[in-house]
Amino acid sequence: MRMAHDFAAARAAAQHCPELTGHGEARGPRPEERAELLTAWRRDLARALADDLSPLLSDDRLEVTIDEPDQLTGAEALERIGALAANSLLRVGAGGGAGGETALLSFDFATALALTERSFGGEGRTADNAPETLPRSAALMVEEAATMIAQTMTRASYADARGEVMIRSENAARLKPFAPDAACLMFTLVIANQQGCTWRASLVVTAERMDRLLPGAARTPGPRADRRPANGTAAPFANVPLSLHAVLAEFDLSLARLQTLSPGDSIPLTMGRQVPLMVGEQVLAFGSIGTADDRMAIRLTRIPVPAFAEGAVS
Repeated sequence: MRMAHDFAAARAAAQHCPELTGHGEARGPRPEERAELLTAWRRDLARALADDLSPLLSDDRLEVTIDEPDQLTGAEALERIGALAANSLLRVGAGGGAGGETALLSFDFATALALTERSFGGEGRTADNAPETLPRSAALMVEEAATMIAQTMTRASYADARGEVMIRSENAARLKPFAPDAACLMFTLVIANQQGCTWRASLVVTAERMDRLLPGAARTPGPRADRRPANGTAAPFANVPLSLHAVLAEFDLSLARLQTLSPGDSIPLTMGRQVPLMVGEQVLAFGSIGTADDRMAIRLTRIPVPAFAEGAVS
């Protein structure tokens, strides 16, 4: 039997917002939930940084606080950092060149110098005037501190990934950390010790990335890095500078003869055909002395397997 009636909806179909209809990753936390998660993230990160940064700063007992973030555009954040600072683009989570989130960490030059002084046992007071160029020692110290902060941020958001410094620059805009119109959160990290020193750093994360870094946020974990035993050809040991010395000659001299030496005296030397190249007390290689491009040089002739590398060479 064929019905002769047409049916019409009694009222318009309900239109629900994405927050109600989304599932899994499509539905983010409510504003009040997000605020609570952000507060917990700041608290946990500050506590962890107090422990992690202590060995870098002469084992000081530190207190770290992270203020409520300022909501800025990317252009405003870069303007606040300024044209000259010790900037590091961090990868938080899923290190090794894939996945993870990025964040911008900045120290002004005066703070970088003060942290370097404290790391070498000095007071670490921040000077009123700072140089236009950061010394190499301060640049290395900032990179080490930035790596620690990246790793601590990773632990605050991920369970088994790692953080790293992707690239550094004195001009934050060159790092292109975010779009000029991107919504960003700018945190101020305040680090203080019991001697009365206070150091500050700026941490900028886009709002979109921050949502994925919050504890319990829905995200797809990146590929786990292949963990291998540390060795001298991989970071961080590969970048450690070593002092090498070539022993041209060794001889014995009595104390009486040593006391009679004066400018103009000649001491005959006998140089062997094989000169050892050494790292501390360890012989690294043997070679012969010659010249290269009008400079004295050593040509390596034999490289014995050092004791510290035995069993490590595959």
